[in-house]
Amino acid sequence: MILKIALLFAGTVLAFWLSAICGGGASLILIPILNLLLPTSLVPFSLTIGTFTSSASRIAVFKKHINWKIFLWFVPFSIPAVLLGAYLIKYVNPLYLQLIVAFFLIANLPQLFTSRNKKEEIEKAYPKSVLALIGFSAGFISGITGAVGLLFNRFYLKFGLKKEEIVATRAANEVFLHLIKLVIYISLGLYSNTALWLGIAIAVAAIVSSYTVKYILPHLSENLFKKIGYGAMVISGITLLTSTSGKIIQQDQIVVNHSSTKHKKIYAMSWKDTRVVVEYKINKGLEIEKTVHPEELSGHLKEKYHLLMEHYDDVKIEKVYALGKKTTHEFYCYKDNVLTKFKA
Repeated sequence: MILKIALLFAGTVLAFWLSAICGGGASLILIPILNLLLPTSLVPFSLTIGTFTSSASRIAVFKKHINWKIFLWFVPFSIPAVLLGAYLIKYVNPLYLQLIVAFFLIANLPQLFTSRNKKEEIEKAYPKSVLALIGFSAGFISGITGAVGLLFNRFYLKFGLKKEEIVATRAANEVFLHLIKLVIYISLGLYSNTALWLGIAIAVAAIVSSYTVKYILPHLSENLFKKIGYGAMVISGITLLTSTSGKIIQQDQIVVNHSSTKHKKIYAMSWKDTRVVVEYKINKGLEIEKTVHPEELSGHLKEKYHLLMEHYDDVKIEKVYALGKKTTHEFYCYKDNVLTKFKA
């Protein structure tokens, strides 16, 4: 446990250095690491202890650079959203939202190759209604995943803020969110002793990072700062996509199989209790078979299912789609481990 905390501490200092240089992103970098150490539902608690401490320490260091106009539109709309997101964490699988966030981050790849030599460098500010929408979205996603910073880094860059302003304004916007989340996670029982110690390690590392990074920022140009920011978004997206995909595949028991002979090719995918098969036969063409649950049947198909269940131990149903042909159903009936197949 001590070794894990030490490694997490070192990784967190580096992550929050990168976070400050990029205007955010430590949370999304740390999610894959914490996923290896904690159950998914406890990751937001540990992460929020660290991000709250990081935001508070950055406010202390960069408080004179806070853009209060953005703050006053962002925070009031983000607070009710973070309450909603944190409440839904017991009902929504955070892994799927993390997957969406990963694709969103990777979508910033073209920005790495965009020339900034034109007069486009002066970005046009978003209207106040968009500020409110971004605040709400940031609060909601943060409530479920425990992380949000780098996801909305593009918004701060587009608003034309300087690098110190991005660091300071983000910290001011998010410190209240993190505090509210901590209260909610504790009230919902979404914490553990291990999660607490890992969170404290992240918090201490965040303070070390905040008070040392102020010596790094002055040496970076605004253009390099933006390039690093977009690069960090893409790298975080790829990392998050890889780690989250693996967890979803394991959790939902996703299996993909392929087999082929001289006359046919079969591709099959199983997801939880659903199975989809794509089959190509030279003489019959393309067919798609999908698992159907008995409660989805109606009319004579339902009657046939109940009739077969009287004579067999188990009956599985597949719906068959074929190009240019009528949709049919196949009943796979098992009796003493012997399979009998019927079509309807």
